[in-house]
Amino acid sequence: MSKNVRVRFAPSPTGPLHIGGVRTALFNYLFAKKYNGTFVLRIEDTDQNRYVEGAEDYIVESFNWCGIPFDEGPGRNEKFGPYRQSERKQLYKQYADQLVKSGRAYYAFDTTEELTEYRTESEARGETFIYNLSNRKRFKNSLSLSEEETNSRISNGDDYVIRFKMLDPKTQGSQGSITTRDLIRGTQSFRLELLDDKILFKSDGMPTYHLANIVDDYLMKITHVIRGEEWLPSLPLHISLYQALGWQDEMPEFAHLPLILKPTGKGKLSKRDGDKLGFPVFPLEWKDPKSGEISRGYKEDGYFPEAMVNFLAFLGWNPGTEQEIFSLNELINAFDLERVHKSGARFDPEKIKWFNHHYMQNYDNDELAMEFKASRPELASIDVNYISMVVGLVKERATFISDFWELSSFFFEAPKSYVEKSAKKAWKDDTDSIMKELVSVINNIEVASAENLQTEIKEWITKKGIGFGKVMQPLRLALVGDLKGPDLFQIMFLIGRDAAVRRIELAIAQIN
Repeated sequence: MSKNVRVRFAPSPTGPLHIGGVRTALFNYLFAKKYNGTFVLRIEDTDQNRYVEGAEDYIVESFNWCGIPFDEGPGRNEKFGPYRQSERKQLYKQYADQLVKSGRAYYAFDTTEELTEYRTESEARGETFIYNLSNRKRFKNSLSLSEEETNSRISNGDDYVIRFKMLDPKTQGSQGSITTRDLIRGTQSFRLELLDDKILFKSDGMPTYHLANIVDDYLMKITHVIRGEEWLPSLPLHISLYQALGWQDEMPEFAHLPLILKPTGKGKLSKRDGDKLGFPVFPLEWKDPKSGEISRGYKEDGYFPEAMVNFLAFLGWNPGTEQEIFSLNELINAFDLERVHKSGARFDPEKIKWFNHHYMQNYDNDELAMEFKASRPELASIDVNYISMVVGLVKERATFISDFWELSSFFFEAPKSYVEKSAKKAWKDDTDSIMKELVSVINNIEVASAENLQTEIKEWITKKGIGFGKVMQPLRLALVGDLKGPDLFQIMFLIGRDAAVRRIELAIAQIN
């Protein structure tokens, strides 16, 4: 790609970052890195009424946890700063005024109550209310009022907004439409008579998203806008704004990502879906500063960031191969907007568990052991090297670090009881005598390595001429408390010969 790629992720700090927002940020990051470009974070906080304290920090922390940090943004490489729209508001009014002066925008003095009344009347007639060429002169605006009355209202301090003046379809050729190319969806065409005159500047002195994002993208030299499908209906307005401001030659290319759908495949994924089905929809845990409500996060639920990134990459994209496991660098190399789907991507909470299980196997045992130790007070006095060896034996069966205790508690403490069903299966009338003889065999093994234990015990079983199951099952029950666990001789070796003997003797005393 010849041009210097610059993409941006521009969230509103109105709460925690939804998983769909993380996916959008990830695709922007992958695209930027593929072309040695710049990934920009911009905070779109023009709606100060919905601003939530801590939300911006949450967004940055989420990026860092996922391993997709921004290159440029608040507090970092501020080449085109500031990067919070609330700190740029003095910029937007001049462009709104420029549009008014050129005849591409106008002042509108309609009150909320008046517009509500018009909307209600339209709905009563079975029509959709729209404020545009067809009726704009019916309303109180600088197109229907004289210049003198307009100036008088402004001088008197009347509330007003600035609306964009969408072009007359007759001026756009015989088709009367705006046609453009989306990098994912191909040719997109929008009929002008169906487009309304959107508000660009509000009565509170702040711009709307539509004006602010166009101005910022232009001034920050954004080359590609990669955003969610929900913004597709706004595309003709944004194209029109670039043209009206004379910036059409610097207009970025657009790509609209597919929605992330509920696990059922019907409708957009929401927090309620996660609450109902028991999975998070946010990357990190979030505590609402007003209500105190705590929402679960993937990090706190025990997911690895690599698993989340790998999972999210496949929500709406595929590499065109059978490969599913990708490192971040592999994703960067393979990513292509042409392979992003147009249709929605179904969210499968079981699939991300599959990814997490895979990454668990690749994680360093020492790292996992330290996290495991920190999560269980029972392990406070246990040597982390011992825990690491245990982790290496059980992690194949684990999806989360929180699974380790159930899979390995018998490595750290002797069983206090025995699963009844397993005891009935393993412990027969002659088991006591077999186990007592096994204790003697174990005590006479000179070097108690896992290999020696296995060799000596199996040779004894063969010489004695009894079935392996008659020894191995009750032995496992004695050591573990159930018929489960990894290699039996590794268990014996790690807990130690003396501890193994004590457990066998305790089972002889308690079972039956």
